[in-house]
Amino acid sequence: MKKTGSGNLTTISHILLLGFGDLKELWILFITGFLAVYIISMAANLILVVLVVLDLHLQTPMYFFLSSLSCLEMVFTSNISPVILAGLQAGNVMTSLGGCLAQLYLFGALATVECFLLAAMSYDRYLAVCRPLHYLSLMDGRVYGQLVVGSWVGGFLFMGIVSLLLIALSFCGPCEIDHCFCDFQPLLELSCTNTSMVQMVTFFLSFIPASPFLLTVASYICITWAVLRVPSASGRRKAFSICSSHLTVVTLFYGTLVAVYMSPRDGTGLNPRMELSLLYTVLTPLLNPLVYSLRNQEVSKACARVARMVSLGGGGVMPPAGLQFMAHPIAATA
Repeated sequence: MKKTGSGNLTTISHILLLGFGDLKELWILFITGFLAVYIISMAANLILVVLVVLDLHLQTPMYFFLSSLSCLEMVFTSNISPVILAGLQAGNVMTSLGGCLAQLYLFGALATVECFLLAAMSYDRYLAVCRPLHYLSLMDGRVYGQLVVGSWVGGFLFMGIVSLLLIALSFCGPCEIDHCFCDFQPLLELSCTNTSMVQMVTFFLSFIPASPFLLTVASYICITWAVLRVPSASGRRKAFSICSSHLTVVTLFYGTLVAVYMSPRDGTGLNPRMELSLLYTVLTPLLNPLVYSLRNQEVSKACARVARMVSLGGGGVMPPAGLQFMAHPIAATA
């Protein structure tokens, strides 16, 4: 902590993340579990990205969005998991104030990007189900490229504004956060200056990442209405299968996000908000690629084709002559 010109007022230069506290003999079990989850999550997302790049069967808008989401998840979990592992080993982690703000910036930016990406994917599913005949003209390479780039730029710009508001504050301690990583509200509580303006501006800014959620909900309302109007049961199952994987991922992400920031703190034991935050910072990046791979026969077939290509030392995985996967969005996804 450093003395300031106001006498007894001090500003902190480092922050102590209390993590999980004293786990005693259980720390080895927790470290092994989190390390296994982190490695599997990184491998599963990387494999999905490689499949989309190498297999031309998967080079459709939905899988383009999915590969971008997998890249995001790898960075997202790498921003949080190493800090959690260090906290599990030592019981707490000391980080600089600048490092804490940088982690918060990357965490918030990537979470906002994911909101935008999930909304773009829901729009893609809406076009595939509700307007299949116009799908190619409405979702061409230029459009889905702009949606992905706009999602990344929008997420980082949004969090950049929030970070500028935080940097302008003075942090006087205590220099401890009862969390396993640097989150917005715990860090704000360390400020010794008036944070009402920051909270008010952040509240209004929160409508920016909230708008993709509303777009996602509106898309699935339209999709549900369109599916219910399909006359045959087999047709309804086929139409629903297009969206089932994405709907599962959306439910996981927004469900855990709402649970984290709506849960109260009871002041006993582990912080329940911290426990819930592990769901979308550690488990969600692992579950997303598994949901798409386990529920998707096309991804399973792509794994076999790429494995065969690697074993034979071939080039790219080309689709059979005469098949136009991009022309049929329903056939191109599961």
